Amino acid sequence: MKKIIFTIAFVLVAIMMFGQAKKPIIMVVPSDNFCVQNGYTMTVNANGRDQVLPDYKMALQQSDELRLVMIKMGAIMAERGFPLKDLEQALKSIESESAEISMLQSKSSGAAIDETPIDILKRTAKADIILDLDFIVKRQGPNYYITFTLKGLDAYTNKQVAGVAGAGAPSSSASVDLLLEEAVLSHMDDFNGQLMTFFDDMFKNGREVKLVIRVWDNADVDLEQDFDVNETTDMLSFHIENWMVENTVSGRFSTVDATESMMRFEQVRIPMTFINNNRETAMDTRRFASNLSKYLAAEPFNIESKIYQRGLGEAWLILGEK
Repeated sequence: MKKIIFTIAFVLVAIMMFGQAKKPIIMVVPSDNFCVQNGYTMTVNANGRDQVLPDYKMALQQSDELRLVMIKMGAIMAERGFPLKDLEQALKSIESESAEISMLQSKSSGAAIDETPIDILKRTAKADIILDLDFIVKRQGPNYYITFTLKGLDAYTNKQVAGVAGAGAPSSSASVDLLLEEAVLSHMDDFNGQLMTFFDDMFKNGREVKLVIRVWDNADVDLEQDFDVNETTDMLSFHIENWMVENTVSGRFSTVDATESMMRFEQVRIPMTFINNNRETAMDTRRFASNLSKYLAAEPFNIESKIYQRGLGEAWLILGEK
């Protein structure tokens, strides 16, 4: 009875919290380990290097067990108030586009930015939480049982925010999806509690994202150029940092690198919402970068810039032109 009450309370609180901004989008994907161990991989060239990546489409097409497990996980999460975004449909949406965006080019200089198929999936699906699922069906005499690992990953940062692992009781007659349900259910209260802790921190301290400032190679401005703002003359990079202090939650961010042509901010805590036309609207990385772009477009900077959203949790602001 206590478990039922806890689960209901968790769902109600989470829905009320996200009702102020947006309900989280959650998607289950098979783990890299599951895909590699079963041969569901693809090789892509990224920046001149071959990378072996999980091939989710192949896994879904060739593994009946995976399809059953994904359906059961969807049912388990839906019962807790969080219907999942379907991975298979997300993949079909990508394929239906006339041209997948795997490269961004400057209109003037032709400078390019690479994007992997996994980046495309995350950007297209726009999931807030990725449930990374790994499972193995094992045999014990005439009986079968399932061991599993379930990790909740913040799609914005790829950081693990929840995780459980366990094994179900052996059975000679239960199907794979029922074996998974039995193994997972006993751990879901703990898993949901970890998710709740993550949600609490996010609403208190802001969502964590990354912001990168770059400069086109033909730009007539760099980050070490001096500008006068409110009678204070300083390099452009420091004026950008001052803006970050004023526009992040409690001024929380880390400048991990800064040169004349690039700045990288990590652990950037952006507000969950902002006021748009007198209505509270969800803030995202692209909107946050757009606000900085508008600041730099005004006096005294007059700097044109291009915004490139690299996945959900990282935005690039490229200075000098669109």
